Amino acid sequence: MNDTLLHHRAEGPASAPPLLLGPSLGTSLALWDRVAPELSAGHRVIRWDLPGHGGSPARLLRAGATVGDLADLVLALADALGVERFAYAGVSLGGAVGLQLALRHPERLSSLAVICSSAHFNGERPWRDRAALVRREGLAQLAESANDRWFTPGFTVERLVRDHRGADPEAYAACCDALAAFDVRDRLGGISVPTLLIAGREDPATPPAHLREIADAVPGATLVEVPGASHLAPAERPEAVLAALRSHFDGHARRGMAVRRAVLGDAHVDRAQARQTPFTAPFQDFISRYAWGEIWTDETLSRRERSMITLTALVAHGHYEELAMHVRAARRNGLTPQEIGAVLLQTAVYCGVPAANSAFATAQRVLAEEDGVAG
Repeated sequence: MNDTLLHHRAEGPASAPPLLLGPSLGTSLALWDRVAPELSAGHRVIRWDLPGHGGSPARLLRAGATVGDLADLVLALADALGVERFAYAGVSLGGAVGLQLALRHPERLSSLAVICSSAHFNGERPWRDRAALVRREGLAQLAESANDRWFTPGFTVERLVRDHRGADPEAYAACCDALAAFDVRDRLGGISVPTLLIAGREDPATPPAHLREIADAVPGATLVEVPGASHLAPAERPEAVLAALRSHFDGHARRGMAVRRAVLGDAHVDRAQARQTPFTAPFQDFISRYAWGEIWTDETLSRRERSMITLTALVAHGHYEELAMHVRAARRNGLTPQEIGAVLLQTAVYCGVPAANSAFATAQRVLAEEDGVAG
Protein backbone atom coordinates (compact mmCIF):
# COMPACT_ATOMS: atom_id res chain seq x y z
CA MET A 1 0.00 0.00 0.00
CA ASN A 2 1.20 3.54 -0.81
CA ASP A 3 1.32 5.22 2.61
CA THR A 4 1.42 8.71 1.08
CA LEU A 5 -2.05 8.39 -0.48
CA LEU A 6 -5.56 7.95 0.83
CA HIS A 7 -6.73 4.35 0.79
CA HIS A 8 -9.27 3.91 -1.99
CA ARG A 9 -11.23 1.43 -4.06
CA ALA A 10 -11.87 1.82 -7.79
CA GLU A 11 -14.84 0.19 -9.52
CA GLY A 12 -16.24 0.35 -13.02
CA PRO A 13 -14.67 0.69 -16.48
CA ALA A 14 -11.33 2.50 -16.54
CA SER A 15 -12.52 4.46 -19.58
CA ALA A 16 -15.76 5.65 -17.95
CA PRO A 17 -16.17 9.18 -16.54
CA PRO A 18 -14.53 9.30 -13.09
CA LEU A 19 -16.64 9.86 -9.97
CA LEU A 20 -15.02 10.27 -6.54
CA LEU A 21 -17.03 9.44 -3.39
CA GLY A 22 -16.10 10.91 -0.02
CA PRO A 23 -17.08 9.54 3.43
CA SER A 24 -18.47 10.98 6.63
CA LEU A 25 -16.41 11.38 9.79
CA GLY A 26 -16.08 8.06 11.61
CA THR A 27 -17.03 5.91 8.62
CA SER A 28 -15.12 4.22 5.83
CA LEU A 29 -15.63 3.65 2.14
CA ALA A 30 -18.14 0.97 3.23
CA LEU A 31 -20.59 3.88 3.58
CA TRP A 32 -21.07 3.59 -0.20
CA ASP A 33 -21.48 -0.20 -0.36
CA ARG A 34 -25.10 -0.06 -1.53
CA VAL A 35 -24.62 2.80 -3.98
CA ALA A 36 -21.14 2.55 -5.54
CA PRO A 37 -21.64 -0.77 -7.38
CA GLU A 38 -24.70 0.64 -9.16
CA LEU A 39 -22.96 3.89 -10.04
CA SER A 40 -20.00 1.95 -11.41
CA ALA A 41 -22.13 0.71 -14.32
CA GLY A 42 -21.60 4.07 -15.98
CA HIS A 43 -18.70 5.63 -14.07
CA ARG A 44 -15.22 4.87 -12.86
CA VAL A 45 -16.13 5.11 -9.20
CA ILE A 46 -13.30 5.87 -6.77
CA ARG A 47 -14.24 5.88 -3.09
CA TRP A 48 -11.70 6.87 -0.46
CA ASP A 49 -11.12 6.67 3.30
CA LEU A 50 -10.38 9.60 5.58
CA PRO A 51 -6.95 9.54 7.25
CA GLY A 52 -6.95 7.10 10.14
CA HIS A 53 -10.23 5.57 8.93
CA GLY A 54 -10.59 2.28 7.05
CA GLY A 55 -7.29 1.70 5.28
CA SER A 56 -5.92 5.27 5.09
CA PRO A 57 -2.74 6.06 7.06
CA ALA A 58 -3.40 8.20 10.13
CA ARG A 59 -0.25 10.23 9.62
CA LEU A 60 -1.73 11.94 6.53
CA LEU A 61 -3.55 14.42 8.80
CA ARG A 62 -2.23 16.26 11.83
CA ALA A 63 -3.72 18.35 14.64
CA GLY A 64 -4.99 21.70 13.43
CA ALA A 65 -5.89 20.30 10.01
CA THR A 66 -8.37 22.00 7.69
CA VAL A 67 -10.89 20.81 5.13
CA GLY A 68 -8.51 22.33 2.58
CA ASP A 69 -5.87 19.81 3.70
CA LEU A 70 -8.30 16.98 3.03
CA ALA A 71 -9.15 18.44 -0.38
CA ASP A 72 -5.44 18.47 -1.21
CA LEU A 73 -5.21 14.78 -0.28
CA VAL A 74 -8.13 14.01 -2.60
CA LEU A 75 -6.45 15.89 -5.45
CA ALA A 76 -3.19 14.02 -4.78
CA LEU A 77 -5.11 10.75 -5.06
CA ALA A 78 -6.76 11.87 -8.31
CA ASP A 79 -3.38 12.90 -9.72
CA ALA A 80 -1.82 9.57 -8.77
CA LEU A 81 -4.65 7.76 -10.57
CA GLY A 82 -4.32 9.92 -13.67
CA VAL A 83 -7.71 11.54 -13.12
CA GLU A 84 -7.68 15.14 -14.32
CA ARG A 85 -11.38 16.08 -14.10
CA PHE A 86 -14.03 14.25 -12.12
CA ALA A 87 -17.50 14.34 -10.63
CA TYR A 88 -17.60 14.29 -6.85
CA ALA A 89 -20.08 13.29 -4.14
CA GLY A 90 -19.43 13.41 -0.41
CA VAL A 91 -21.28 12.89 2.86
CA SER A 92 -20.93 15.29 5.81
CA LEU A 93 -17.17 15.95 6.12
CA GLY A 94 -16.79 14.38 2.67
CA GLY A 95 -19.38 16.87 1.39
CA ALA A 96 -17.43 19.76 2.92
CA VAL A 97 -14.40 18.52 0.98
CA GLY A 98 -16.52 18.73 -2.17
CA LEU A 99 -17.48 22.33 -1.43
CA GLN A 100 -13.82 23.15 -0.85
CA LEU A 101 -12.83 21.56 -4.16
CA ALA A 102 -15.54 23.50 -5.97
CA LEU A 103 -14.32 26.77 -4.48
CA ARG A 104 -10.57 26.28 -4.85
CA HIS A 105 -10.30 23.95 -7.85
CA PRO A 106 -13.43 24.32 -10.00
CA GLU A 107 -11.45 23.33 -13.09
CA ARG A 108 -11.05 19.83 -11.64
CA LEU A 109 -14.76 19.21 -11.00
CA SER A 110 -17.34 18.39 -13.66
CA SER A 111 -20.19 18.31 -11.12
CA LEU A 112 -20.76 18.10 -7.37
CA ALA A 113 -23.17 16.41 -4.96
CA VAL A 114 -23.16 17.38 -1.27
CA ILE A 115 -25.01 14.92 0.97
CA CYS A 116 -26.10 15.45 4.59
CA SER A 117 -23.49 18.16 4.97
CA SER A 118 -23.20 21.89 5.53
CA ALA A 119 -21.32 25.07 4.67
CA HIS A 120 -20.61 25.26 8.42
CA PHE A 121 -20.93 22.78 11.26
CA ASN A 122 -22.47 24.81 14.09
CA GLY A 123 -19.35 26.63 15.25
CA GLU A 124 -15.97 25.68 16.61
CA ARG A 125 -16.68 24.83 20.24
CA PRO A 126 -18.52 21.47 19.84
CA TRP A 127 -15.79 20.16 17.53
CA ARG A 128 -12.92 21.42 19.66
CA ASP A 129 -14.55 19.74 22.65
CA ARG A 130 -15.05 16.49 20.73
CA ALA A 131 -11.44 16.54 19.53
CA ALA A 132 -10.23 17.00 23.12
CA LEU A 133 -12.47 14.16 24.34
CA VAL A 134 -11.19 11.76 21.69
CA ARG A 135 -7.55 12.66 22.31
CA ARG A 136 -8.13 12.07 26.00
CA GLU A 137 -10.38 8.99 26.06
CA GLY A 138 -10.39 7.45 22.58
CA LEU A 139 -13.44 6.61 20.47
CA ALA A 140 -15.30 4.02 22.53
CA GLN A 141 -17.77 6.50 24.05
CA LEU A 142 -18.57 8.15 20.72
CA ALA A 143 -18.98 4.82 18.98
CA GLU A 144 -21.64 3.86 21.54
CA SER A 145 -23.79 6.80 20.42
CA ALA A 146 -23.13 6.38 16.68
CA ASN A 147 -26.55 4.92 15.90
CA ASP A 148 -28.33 7.91 17.45
CA ARG A 149 -26.23 10.38 15.46
CA TRP A 150 -26.26 8.50 12.17
CA PHE A 151 -29.52 6.61 11.72
CA THR A 152 -33.24 6.73 12.37
CA PRO A 153 -34.43 4.65 15.37
CA GLY A 154 -34.18 0.91 14.83
CA PHE A 155 -31.77 1.11 11.89
CA THR A 156 -28.03 0.40 11.96
CA VAL A 157 -25.13 -0.74 9.82
CA GLU A 158 -22.83 -2.73 12.09
CA ARG A 159 -19.88 -2.48 9.71
CA LEU A 160 -19.92 1.32 9.94
CA VAL A 161 -20.20 1.29 13.72
CA ARG A 162 -17.19 -1.05 13.88
CA ASP A 163 -15.26 1.25 11.56
CA HIS A 164 -16.08 4.17 13.87
CA ARG A 165 -14.77 2.26 16.86
CA GLY A 166 -11.62 1.26 14.99
CA ALA A 167 -10.65 4.70 13.69
CA ASP A 168 -7.39 6.25 14.84
CA PRO A 169 -8.21 8.72 17.67
CA GLU A 170 -5.61 11.31 16.70
CA ALA A 171 -6.63 11.32 13.03
CA TYR A 172 -10.31 11.47 14.05
CA ALA A 173 -9.53 14.44 16.29
CA ALA A 174 -7.69 16.14 13.43
CA CYS A 175 -10.82 15.75 11.32
CA CYS A 176 -12.77 17.39 14.14
CA ASP A 177 -10.28 20.28 13.98
CA ALA A 178 -11.05 20.58 10.27
CA LEU A 179 -14.80 20.69 10.90
CA ALA A 180 -14.35 23.28 13.66
CA ALA A 181 -12.57 25.67 11.30
CA PHE A 182 -14.87 25.16 8.30
CA ASP A 183 -17.26 27.94 7.30
CA VAL A 184 -17.71 28.87 3.63
CA ARG A 185 -21.16 30.48 3.84
CA ASP A 186 -19.90 33.79 2.48
CA ARG A 187 -18.28 32.09 -0.54
CA LEU A 188 -21.05 29.81 -1.76
CA GLY A 189 -22.11 32.22 -4.50
CA GLY A 190 -18.74 31.63 -6.17
CA ILE A 191 -19.41 27.92 -6.83
CA SER A 192 -19.87 27.47 -10.57
CA VAL A 193 -20.02 23.68 -11.06
CA PRO A 194 -23.43 21.96 -11.34
CA THR A 195 -24.38 21.21 -7.74
CA LEU A 196 -26.86 18.84 -6.12
CA LEU A 197 -27.73 18.93 -2.41
CA ILE A 198 -29.23 15.83 -0.75
CA ALA A 199 -30.69 16.18 2.73
CA GLY A 200 -31.86 13.46 5.09
CA ARG A 201 -35.22 14.67 6.36
CA GLU A 202 -34.57 13.08 9.79
CA ASP A 203 -30.93 14.23 10.04
CA PRO A 204 -30.20 15.91 13.41
CA ALA A 205 -26.55 16.66 12.61
CA THR A 206 -27.01 18.58 9.34
CA PRO A 207 -30.77 19.19 9.04
CA PRO A 208 -32.36 20.02 5.68
CA ALA A 209 -32.09 23.73 6.51
CA HIS A 210 -28.30 23.45 6.22
CA LEU A 211 -28.57 21.99 2.72
CA ARG A 212 -31.25 24.51 1.78
CA GLU A 213 -28.88 27.30 2.78
CA ILE A 214 -26.33 26.00 0.27
CA ALA A 215 -28.94 25.43 -2.44
CA ASP A 216 -30.21 29.00 -2.07
CA ALA A 217 -26.70 30.44 -2.39
CA VAL A 218 -25.14 28.31 -5.14
CA PRO A 219 -26.31 29.41 -8.59
CA GLY A 220 -28.51 26.77 -10.25
CA ALA A 221 -28.20 24.26 -7.39
CA THR A 222 -30.84 21.57 -6.82
CA LEU A 223 -32.04 20.30 -3.44
CA VAL A 224 -33.48 16.82 -2.83
CA GLU A 225 -34.86 15.79 0.58
CA VAL A 226 -34.90 12.07 1.34
CA PRO A 227 -37.72 10.94 3.66
CA GLY A 228 -36.82 8.42 6.34
CA ALA A 229 -33.11 9.20 6.16
CA SER A 230 -30.89 10.47 8.94
CA HIS A 231 -27.24 11.52 8.63
CA LEU A 232 -25.87 8.60 6.60
CA ALA A 233 -28.45 8.64 3.80
CA PRO A 234 -26.43 6.49 1.33
CA ALA A 235 -26.47 3.65 3.87
CA GLU A 236 -30.03 4.09 5.12
CA ARG A 237 -31.86 5.07 1.91
CA PRO A 238 -29.52 3.93 -0.90
CA GLU A 239 -32.22 3.70 -3.58
CA ALA A 240 -33.29 7.33 -3.16
CA VAL A 241 -29.71 8.59 -3.03
CA LEU A 242 -28.76 6.51 -6.08
CA ALA A 243 -31.68 7.87 -8.10
CA ALA A 244 -30.76 11.46 -7.24
CA LEU A 245 -27.08 10.94 -8.03
CA ARG A 246 -27.81 9.23 -11.33
CA SER A 247 -30.11 12.04 -12.39
CA HIS A 248 -27.47 14.62 -11.49
CA PHE A 249 -24.30 12.98 -12.73
CA ASP A 250 -25.45 11.02 -15.72
CA GLY A 251 -25.13 13.54 -18.53
CA HIS A 252 -25.56 10.70 -21.03
CA ALA A 253 -29.02 10.03 -19.65
CA ARG A 254 -30.05 13.68 -19.83
CA ARG A 255 -28.71 14.13 -23.35
CA GLY A 256 -30.10 10.75 -24.32
CA MET A 257 -33.60 11.59 -23.17
CA ALA A 258 -33.51 14.84 -25.15
CA VAL A 259 -32.40 13.00 -28.33
CA ARG A 260 -34.87 10.19 -27.72
CA ARG A 261 -37.71 12.71 -27.60
CA ALA A 262 -36.44 14.57 -30.66
CA VAL A 263 -36.20 11.39 -32.76
CA LEU A 264 -39.15 9.33 -31.50
CA GLY A 265 -41.47 12.13 -30.43
CA ASP A 266 -42.79 13.19 -27.04
CA ALA A 267 -45.93 11.07 -27.30
CA HIS A 268 -44.01 7.82 -27.78
CA VAL A 269 -41.54 8.56 -24.99
CA ASP A 270 -44.31 9.65 -22.63
CA ARG A 271 -46.13 6.37 -23.23
CA ALA A 272 -42.94 4.41 -22.56
CA GLN A 273 -42.33 6.33 -19.34
CA ALA A 274 -45.94 5.87 -18.23
CA ARG A 275 -45.63 2.11 -18.65
CA GLN A 276 -42.40 2.00 -16.66
CA THR A 277 -42.37 -0.17 -13.55
CA PRO A 278 -39.65 -0.86 -10.94
CA PHE A 279 -38.88 -4.01 -12.96
CA THR A 280 -38.46 -2.18 -16.31
CA ALA A 281 -36.92 1.05 -14.96
CA PRO A 282 -33.29 -0.18 -15.24
CA PHE A 283 -33.89 -1.07 -18.90
CA GLN A 284 -35.44 2.34 -19.63
CA ASP A 285 -32.44 3.96 -17.94
CA PHE A 286 -30.10 1.80 -20.04
CA ILE A 287 -31.87 2.84 -23.26
CA SER A 288 -31.64 6.53 -22.41
CA ARG A 289 -28.02 6.38 -21.25
CA TYR A 290 -26.48 4.04 -23.78
CA ALA A 291 -28.53 3.84 -26.98
CA TRP A 292 -29.66 7.46 -27.03
CA GLY A 293 -27.12 9.13 -24.76
CA GLU A 294 -23.95 7.62 -26.23
CA ILE A 295 -24.68 6.15 -29.66
CA TRP A 296 -27.26 8.53 -31.10
CA THR A 297 -25.39 11.57 -29.76
CA ASP A 298 -22.12 10.60 -31.47
CA GLU A 299 -21.62 13.20 -34.21
CA THR A 300 -19.59 10.88 -36.44
CA LEU A 301 -22.82 10.00 -38.26
CA SER A 302 -25.78 12.29 -38.86
CA ARG A 303 -29.21 11.37 -37.55
CA ARG A 304 -30.31 10.79 -41.16
CA GLU A 305 -27.54 8.23 -41.59
CA ARG A 306 -28.35 6.58 -38.27
CA SER A 307 -32.00 6.27 -39.30
CA MET A 308 -31.03 4.50 -42.52
CA ILE A 309 -28.76 2.09 -40.65
CA THR A 310 -31.44 1.43 -38.04
CA LEU A 311 -34.11 0.71 -40.64
CA THR A 312 -31.81 -1.81 -42.33
CA ALA A 313 -30.96 -3.57 -39.06
CA LEU A 314 -34.60 -3.82 -38.03
CA VAL A 315 -35.57 -5.33 -41.39
CA ALA A 316 -32.70 -7.81 -41.17
CA HIS A 317 -33.93 -9.10 -37.81
CA GLY A 318 -37.65 -8.91 -38.59
CA HIS A 319 -38.48 -6.36 -35.90
CA TYR A 320 -41.41 -4.82 -37.72
CA GLU A 321 -43.05 -3.15 -34.71
CA GLU A 322 -39.80 -1.34 -34.02
CA LEU A 323 -39.52 -0.67 -37.77
CA ALA A 324 -42.82 1.23 -37.73
CA MET A 325 -41.53 3.41 -34.89
CA HIS A 326 -38.29 4.11 -36.73
CA VAL A 327 -40.00 4.91 -40.02
CA ARG A 328 -41.68 7.72 -38.09
CA ALA A 329 -38.30 8.62 -36.60
CA ALA A 330 -36.72 8.64 -40.07
CA ARG A 331 -39.26 11.21 -41.21
CA ARG A 332 -38.39 13.39 -38.18
CA ASN A 333 -34.73 13.01 -39.10
CA GLY A 334 -35.39 14.36 -42.58
CA LEU A 335 -35.70 11.28 -44.80
CA THR A 336 -38.27 11.53 -47.57
CA PRO A 337 -40.65 8.65 -48.38
CA GLN A 338 -38.59 8.06 -51.53
CA GLU A 339 -35.37 7.75 -49.50
CA ILE A 340 -37.02 5.36 -47.06
CA GLY A 341 -38.20 3.29 -50.02
CA ALA A 342 -34.67 3.23 -51.42
CA VAL A 343 -33.34 1.95 -48.10
CA LEU A 344 -35.93 -0.83 -48.01
CA LEU A 345 -35.18 -1.73 -51.64
CA GLN A 346 -31.52 -2.09 -50.63
CA THR A 347 -32.60 -4.51 -47.89
CA ALA A 348 -34.26 -6.72 -50.51
CA VAL A 349 -30.80 -7.42 -51.95
CA TYR A 350 -29.00 -8.12 -48.67
CA CYS A 351 -31.77 -9.21 -46.24
CA GLY A 352 -34.05 -11.08 -48.64
CA VAL A 353 -37.23 -10.36 -50.60
CA PRO A 354 -39.67 -11.70 -47.96
CA ALA A 355 -38.14 -9.44 -45.30
CA ALA A 356 -38.28 -6.44 -47.61
CA ASN A 357 -41.85 -7.27 -48.59
CA SER A 358 -42.96 -7.15 -44.94
CA ALA A 359 -40.93 -4.00 -44.41
CA PHE A 360 -42.55 -2.22 -47.35
CA ALA A 361 -45.98 -3.14 -46.01
CA THR A 362 -45.13 -1.73 -42.58
CA ALA A 363 -43.56 1.41 -43.98
CA GLN A 364 -46.42 2.04 -46.39
CA ARG A 365 -48.93 1.89 -43.55
CA VAL A 366 -46.92 4.27 -41.40
CA LEU A 367 -46.27 6.74 -44.22
CA ALA A 368 -49.96 6.74 -45.12
CA GLU A 369 -50.75 7.62 -41.53
CA GLU A 370 -47.97 10.18 -41.15
CA ASP A 371 -47.80 11.83 -44.58
CA GLY A 372 -50.85 10.72 -46.52
CA VAL A 373 -48.71 8.77 -48.97
CA ALA A 374 -51.01 6.76 -51.23
CA GLY A 375 -50.88 2.97 -51.21
